[in-house]
Amino acid sequence: MILDLPRFVASARPRWTELERLLSALEAEPDAERDLAFLTRLHFLYERAAADLGKVRTFASEPELVRHLEALVARAYAEVHETRDRRSRLSLRSLAGIVLRDAPRAVRRHPGALLLATLLTVAGMAFGALALGVDPATKRVLVPFEHLSGDPAERVRLEEGGETRHADGHRAAFSSTLVTHNVRVAVLAFALGGTAGAGTAVLLFHNGVVLGAVALDYVRAGQTRFLLGWLLPHGTVEIPAFLLAGQAGLILGASLFRRSSRSPLSARLRSVLPDLVAILALVVALLAWAAIVESYLSQHHEPTLPYGLKAAFGLLEGSLLAAFLLRAGREREEP
Repeated sequence: MILDLPRFVASARPRWTELERLLSALEAEPDAERDLAFLTRLHFLYERAAADLGKVRTFASEPELVRHLEALVARAYAEVHETRDRRSRLSLRSLAGIVLRDAPRAVRRHPGALLLATLLTVAGMAFGALALGVDPATKRVLVPFEHLSGDPAERVRLEEGGETRHADGHRAAFSSTLVTHNVRVAVLAFALGGTAGAGTAVLLFHNGVVLGAVALDYVRAGQTRFLLGWLLPHGTVEIPAFLLAGQAGLILGASLFRRSSRSPLSARLRSVLPDLVAILALVVALLAWAAIVESYLSQHHEPTLPYGLKAAFGLLEGSLLAAFLLRAGREREEP
């Protein structure tokens, strides 16, 4: 029973004020991580405010005070008893956190899958180069792009002479074709993980075959400088994106068909789902950047842009990406 209402309000108001402050902080940054002390204090203040509301309703006739406490308790109830997973609230900040912090940690947690994806691609490159070297006629089969199936020296002559520069959106069409192909390969590399990773392995190998055949074709034609200046600016980002998509597909395949594990399938999928989402988010970001570089840098050649400058830019990109994957997110990484 409340015998002295002003005294009761004076003693309880600091708790109400603190609860309002905690709720305001929680509402301002709903996705921020909170420690146990914060959550325990919030729950304690919510219970005290609810008890105070019951007392005021029963033993006092103060409509304004009742309405104030009702609103405060309702806000606290909504936060304390919320059933939605805060991690599902996507925002620009959370997406940036996934790409910049969670993705590199996820990549480092599965080094075997990344190594296997890299070895499959390198093996495909060796096979593609060997096949083209043994039988040049296989170029029509190994290289799926019509733009790359012709004579490399003739393409370089046309590009450097500017004869294709204004030919009905020639560069835009070629870049669009490559971007579409890249997205399709990345999506398939992950989706084919549902075949126990076999489909992912075949796709990575095939992608390496194409890359190896194209590289050897330009090197044999004496166009190595052109190849490096054209491929490195976007390739040092694009090729790792393929490898990461392949890594995600191999992780998925291992989780689906890991017969030695006693965990049920649902538990295995839940354990790798955050890592898969993070890696795929990084793949999307890398392919988007590669598309920009492909359109505005890679398709411009000498004398407009020196090949050495373009190659140096590509090497810088690759170095920064490697450092990012090796170091980003380590400050909060669990041992």
